[in-house]
Amino acid sequence: MAWIDLIEPEDATGDLKVLYDTIAEKRGKVANVLKGHSLNPAALKEHLDLYDAVLFGASPLHRSDREAIAVVVSAANECDYCVRHHAEALQAYWRDEARTQQLADDYAALDDLEDQLRTACDVAQKLTVSPGTMREADVHTLRDAGWSDRAVLDIVLVTAYFNFVNRITNALGVEVTDGEATGYTY
Repeated sequence: MAWIDLIEPEDATGDLKVLYDTIAEKRGKVANVLKGHSLNPAALKEHLDLYDAVLFGASPLHRSDREAIAVVVSAANECDYCVRHHAEALQAYWRDEARTQQLADDYAALDDLEDQLRTACDVAQKLTVSPGTMREADVHTLRDAGWSDRAVLDIVLVTAYFNFVNRITNALGVEVTDGEATGYTY
């Protein structure tokens, strides 16, 4: 399941058990990526708070926009775990498997991607693969596409969050199983 020891929900005690129980109640099960934090429950708690704020908090970005950015960033980072998990979440909104798969494979080739979302994906891709090349012009590009400054911040937060999580997942060898990417409550 990972290259380090993990604590499974049935073996958890104390603060970790409370966190796992809360996660399972809210999401239907505990994702392997969260189990990756099991040796440091305090980090898991903070991770969950950040995840909830960035992906589920109030934002000018629609949830589907955030999931699309998650897929684009995760694909750029070759994080199969997050691509599969967040493509599944995006499917709840798009309801088009071929379109979702194309986003993961090569979003730039997706003919029907709205210009505003395409611009957000372009900036997310750039921030992921060459963060040192980001310039004020990138913010202007997002604004010109119709995104507010709050939306610009949220695009950057979603992008940064998935770069963070992709690196944890890839570095620890967290596996995505056939049942792992499905069955969550969103």
